[in-house]
Amino acid sequence: MHRPPAAEAEIADELTAVRPGLVAGYTGELPGARAAVLTRLWRGLAHEPLPWIVRRDAGGGGLALWLADGRRLRGPRADPYATDAYVTQVWLDGTAYDDPARLMTDLAVPHSALFAAELGHSVASLALSRAGRGDQGNHPREWPARDWEWEQRVVDGHPFHPGCRSRPGFSAAEQLAYGPEHGPLVELVLVPVPAGECLVTGVWPGWLREAGRVVVPVHPWQAAHVLKRTGGRRLAAHPLMALRTLALPDGPHVKTALSARLTSSVRDISLGSVAASAVLSDFGQAVAARTDGLLHVTRTLGAVAAGSPDLAAVLRESPEEYARPGERVVPVAALATTGLPCSEAWLARFAGLALTVGLRLLEMGVALEAHGQNLLVVLTPDGNPVRLVYRDLADLRVGPARLARHGLPLPELPARMVTDDERALRRKLFGSLVAGALAGTAGSGPVLRAALESAVRDLPRTPDLAALLHEPLPAKALTLMRLSPRTAGDQWAELPNPFRVEGR
Repeated sequence: MHRPPAAEAEIADELTAVRPGLVAGYTGELPGARAAVLTRLWRGLAHEPLPWIVRRDAGGGGLALWLADGRRLRGPRADPYATDAYVTQVWLDGTAYDDPARLMTDLAVPHSALFAAELGHSVASLALSRAGRGDQGNHPREWPARDWEWEQRVVDGHPFHPGCRSRPGFSAAEQLAYGPEHGPLVELVLVPVPAGECLVTGVWPGWLREAGRVVVPVHPWQAAHVLKRTGGRRLAAHPLMALRTLALPDGPHVKTALSARLTSSVRDISLGSVAASAVLSDFGQAVAARTDGLLHVTRTLGAVAAGSPDLAAVLRESPEEYARPGERVVPVAALATTGLPCSEAWLARFAGLALTVGLRLLEMGVALEAHGQNLLVVLTPDGNPVRLVYRDLADLRVGPARLARHGLPLPELPARMVTDDERALRRKLFGSLVAGALAGTAGSGPVLRAALESAVRDLPRTPDLAALLHEPLPAKALTLMRLSPRTAGDQWAELPNPFRVEGR
């Protein structure tokens, strides 16, 4: 028996002090959490262009990876679209590993030590999330009445990222206090800043202003660890999946700066994104107006930055604004918690709706980052998907040439968002929507293939659809990105085309 990894032991010790009643549940969840993270890691090792893997051999129901130094890593055949934790063990030169952090440590490839620490955090935090969910379970009988309740049902985080629950810098007490899956009420710190020191776009509401000052809602973790502020007025809010975005009691959502690395990124709010927020919001409305009512885009109400990405906030509409009586607006990542049967016919309807909207916008020159957190689906009372809602426009990609062909003017956007590179535009949509939202909902390659085959029958035969049907499917190389800290921006893998994928 090897000693428990540092992150697992650290959380256990903290729980003994702050929540002793959770220790047994946490310990019991650790093996399943290791398997969940190991499955995500094995997907990356099996399918991403990692420079130290020189050959991959599939056969006999398994997969062998040959490393540049001659070692061999063996495990089960890897379905890139599977979401169940089916990898419980892999073998490196005959030594068995069930712990992803220990495996990454012993692989000893460039930057593996830092990534191993993140994997350890991911396992420990995931076990804590599962232990702390109480008796609500993943499939409650009744649908929530409020949007934030859907968000808090998502326990396991990103379905494919090995750092699905990595929260370094958060103690066990802070995870219980701020993690949406634990169902807390978070008290945002209200920080007044002289108006002359602030960049404000849109309409910043009067209740967040005082004499000559703009009041910025700040996440309590940010206030304590980055701004070093204590005291002051507070505002209660419900944390959403993004953790730094919260639902205020009267409906609007507030995105706060959070200078901690969660999953892959430090969640600050750049000055550029604040400056562009009103223009982006108007652009989103103009684009949505061309979808015949199939898509709504949440409006940005106002944004503020007080001279730094560390002290900034964005207010935007709740997706609930786009629900009719009896309907529910559900983040795609939370669909598994609805209790819907998700039959092949249901998945085909949902995939058809999502691809109709995504491909129509792509043809116009707008590539959505339509992953399970940004993309929401409007469900009728009997569970049928009828419309989509999209939120957070900060990661769009926009093609000027395509916009021009459709009579849409190019707004003044940050340069990183603008490209006529067809490959970049398709990567953005297909990597988030098909390899992300739809794959995560389907849960396996064969199920995804069946849903897509039915969904595409009536879609217009465009060059973009041809690329989806016949080329490898782009997906962010999540493991490669974490092992390449000096490489800026997204890196990509090419997954087996889902229209030709076979079962595990």
